[in-house]
Amino acid sequence: MTTLETPDQPITRSGYVAIIGRPNVGKSTLLNRLVKAKVSITSGKPQTTRHRILGLQEAHGTQFAFIDTPGYQTKQTGALNKVLNRTVRQVLPDADVIVLVCETHQWTKGDDELLTLLPTNKPVVLALNKVDEHKNLAVQMQMAAAVSAKFAFSEVMPISGEKGQGVDALMQTLAKYLPEGGRLYEADQLSDRGDKFLAAEVIREKLFRLTGDELPYTSTVVIEDYVEEGRLKKIRATILVQRDAHKAMILGAEGAKIKRIASESRVDLEKMFDCKVYLEVWIKVKSGWADSEASLRAYGYE
Repeated sequence: MTTLETPDQPITRSGYVAIIGRPNVGKSTLLNRLVKAKVSITSGKPQTTRHRILGLQEAHGTQFAFIDTPGYQTKQTGALNKVLNRTVRQVLPDADVIVLVCETHQWTKGDDELLTLLPTNKPVVLALNKVDEHKNLAVQMQMAAAVSAKFAFSEVMPISGEKGQGVDALMQTLAKYLPEGGRLYEADQLSDRGDKFLAAEVIREKLFRLTGDELPYTSTVVIEDYVEEGRLKKIRATILVQRDAHKAMILGAEGAKIKRIASESRVDLEKMFDCKVYLEVWIKVKSGWADSEASLRAYGYE
């Protein structure tokens, strides 16, 4: 796994920063920007992030333990969505600071739902994201004023996770709210997730990006075999879907789409792991796998 290239420096503060928000507001993109590495996958499909993802970075004399979370929403009511929402709620009590991410140009009912989860006994920073897409300063100021009337945020900051605008200022602000203390993790550690988990996530990212909106978000990826032989990793992965029609979407004409998913995943994995990767990707229909919390736990959902 890639590690941080962090020079030895005195660390005087450290702590956990939970990043929360409704689906598709740019939480994972922001995490990757903060950590300066890809530790969380992204796509245009809602709730691409399925797990608690920890990303580590050191700056301003502080070790930040950023926690990316699934998009919180109540439109879907199945077992998978309940598990994802529970992950968000479980992260909040252990965080030292919370960053609520919303889009700078709009506030929705889903954002209001998140306000009901926020604790009042710890700092909460509102990050108005995507200022690079919506540059009207007057609209940004109106948005900040309107939302600040809804909750007593410690700070309200305009940012762009995609372009990096305002991100260092965000880190400086977060640093002052974290408790004094030394490192929580090794100086060169990037995440608490292992290579097997990251491999499944990369394949799932390609699956979502290459199939578009027609594929239900309940599809997932399971690593069946993961073998390291020197500078070679041999990985066999299975994409789980709920219907035969979903399998056909992923296969594509004469298997073209599944081949592309595997090929693009392999390229990314070789860059991530800095070694050769032999990758096999299969598809399995397992009806109802996402409708049972017991099945979800069996496939690694917390």
